Amino acid sequence: MTIKVAIIGRPNVGKSTLFNRFIGRKVAIVHDMPGVTRDRKEGFAKFFDLNLMVIDTAGYEYSKEDNLEQRMWHQTQRAIDESDVCLFLFDARAGLQPYDEHFADLVRRSGKPVILLANKCEGKAQENSIHEAYSLGLGEPIPFSAEHGLGLTDLYQRLLPFDKEDEDDESSDDTDYTGMSEDEINALKDKKIKSKPLQLAIVGRPNVGKSTLMNALLNDERMLTGPEAGVTRDAITVGWEWKGHKINLVDTAGLRRHSRVESDVEKMSAANTKHAAFLAQVVILVLDADAVLDKQDLTIAREVLDEGRALVIAINKWDIANRQEALQKLNDKLQTSLAQAEGVPTVTISALKKEGLDKLMSAVFKVYDRWNMRIPTAPLNQWFGDMIDRYPPPLGKNKRRIKLRYITQAKTRPPSFYIFSSNPEGLPDAYLRYLTHSLRENFNLDGIPLRITVRKSNNPYADKAKKK
Repeated sequence: MTIKVAIIGRPNVGKSTLFNRFIGRKVAIVHDMPGVTRDRKEGFAKFFDLNLMVIDTAGYEYSKEDNLEQRMWHQTQRAIDESDVCLFLFDARAGLQPYDEHFADLVRRSGKPVILLANKCEGKAQENSIHEAYSLGLGEPIPFSAEHGLGLTDLYQRLLPFDKEDEDDESSDDTDYTGMSEDEINALKDKKIKSKPLQLAIVGRPNVGKSTLMNALLNDERMLTGPEAGVTRDAITVGWEWKGHKINLVDTAGLRRHSRVESDVEKMSAANTKHAAFLAQVVILVLDADAVLDKQDLTIAREVLDEGRALVIAINKWDIANRQEALQKLNDKLQTSLAQAEGVPTVTISALKKEGLDKLMSAVFKVYDRWNMRIPTAPLNQWFGDMIDRYPPPLGKNKRRIKLRYITQAKTRPPSFYIFSSNPEGLPDAYLRYLTHSLRENFNLDGIPLRITVRKSNNPYADKAKKK
């Protein structure tokens, strides 16, 4: 069984540090500035022999107004409601604070089981704070240090009662490839890969509607939204299903021009966003219909394609846009500034009104299928021979014609090809562009990055010459 654990507490008590400790790597942004975490962030962890689904939450700050703090609290409430057990952290160095006591009162009313952690207990100076913590009414506190890993064994013992044996026993899949051809083995491996959840990241500049789009797709107010720019700071992953397809949907922080990023938190957010985008399989670049493909949008798009990810462009706020002008600008900039992936799919949507979402997801899976495409060797080399006959390679630097022997697909995701030649260094880029354009056209590979590498073919007479 997977135990759902919510990490809660006031700001800056070490919740994200504990989240990263569970996950085993620095997934959540950690900074001395209070209130860095805003959305609730989820991740699976193996804690000794326990399977955990850990939820990092925003620090509790009381507010009666309809503002960002109030919306953050609603997200924390949902994490508490959905959890099996809550880990309530307080800072043992600073001692109990009024917010600790007020928050503890709210948690007790929820009726959820709570494990109290006296965090930052690296020495004996915090003993008084540990004794004070009994007044919270949340049971016996565990002396703990999320940063240094102290108290983990005690925490494991307290989590054990929440573990129950799984009913389903999933056996591992060990496929025997004996007697299969290379094409058959590749087809089976590709099928296995495509059966796993699609990693889909939503990226873009601040305030273009990324979190609103995520909420619209999930049909749930899962992400914090609001008029403030830069509400999202962490990359948040949520499991989802669309028409039978399993998807890991990732919302990310807005990316501003590098020269405008000043604070450490924003730098870490930007790095987190790029990491999430580069690990994704398909990336949705969200644009504001009134500012289509400005310089920063183009930078993001190029980085996504250079990393080999599939790209879909979503033009948001289409319900209030000057449509003809926006489409004209988009088409002009795609042709002049994003030539490395001809035919990138573009979809017009309104995340706020939930319009165009099925069309968007259809485009995502079409480009995902192309990104996974493997072309059989025979038709690939038939095409290759026709291209050489139609337009032979030019003369090389030594005034001898370059011989291109054959082509093979090295891998998918994205489709990558090796051309074997007698003189690979002499083949001009213009000829590679000719082959790439024709490859897209003949095998329906529009809108995805393609990689073609020219390699030197083996000389069958080289060994004989050495022996002589």
